[in-house]
Amino acid sequence: MASPTVNAVGEPVPTSAVLMSASKHIASRCRSENIAFLKCKKDDLNPEKCLDKGRQVTGCVLSLLKELHQNCTKEMDAYANCMYYNTDEFELCRKEQKEFEKVCPL
Repeated sequence: MASPTVNAVGEPVPTSAVLMSASKHIASRCRSENIAFLKCKKDDLNPEKCLDKGRQVTGCVLSLLKELHQNCTKEMDAYANCMYYNTDEFELCRKEQKEFEKVCPL
């Protein structure tokens, strides 16, 4: 059975389980892009004005997911699979989280 965390070419798929598993890394690495996007949304109610900022957030997250998957494939997959099978309940996946964060620290 294929892992729900990667696509046919082995790239990480940003499912809720993958995003939740990488949430601390995303918050740290993509902070400036997220802040710029939220500021744009606050300053301009026209969503079209913030599309570029949104693309920057998406690009940052996808790049980070790819890097995490390359650097700690086994641990990231184990953590994301645990989150997937336990409906994104962090408490049920602390062991996998600890291993993932040990191999790919913040």
